[in-house]
Amino acid sequence: MKFASFCQALSNWAGSSKTFIAAIVLIIIWALTGPFFHYNDTWQLIINTSTTIITFLMVFLIQNTQNRDNDILHLKIDELIRATKDAQNATLGLDKMGTRELRKLRKHYRSLGEADEIDVESTAQ
Repeated sequence: MKFASFCQALSNWAGSSKTFIAAIVLIIIWALTGPFFHYNDTWQLIINTSTTIITFLMVFLIQNTQNRDNDILHLKIDELIRATKDAQNATLGLDKMGTRELRKLRKHYRSLGEADEIDVESTAQ
């Protein structure tokens, strides 16, 4: 629980406009120091290493927060399905289905949607 809270807080901070501006300022400072260091390999290595490490860590942070948001969304949708009288409760177990089964179910719902479009068009006329 502490890790999830930490990741959420870090994700909120990393996605803020202040953090973006700070990153731009750091890059500008790094670029302006180029002539002082004669654009040597160490000067280039500083930005390359920094951005590589930050990118590597951000991949895991983004994946963690995306998984959490996805789980929350699924729980909310599951509750709506469960609470709706006419809903198909079979859809609550979609995460256990294989790709072929999901495609077949998608085609079924697409055909239901197309049938509903025909009904709406005929009543609108």
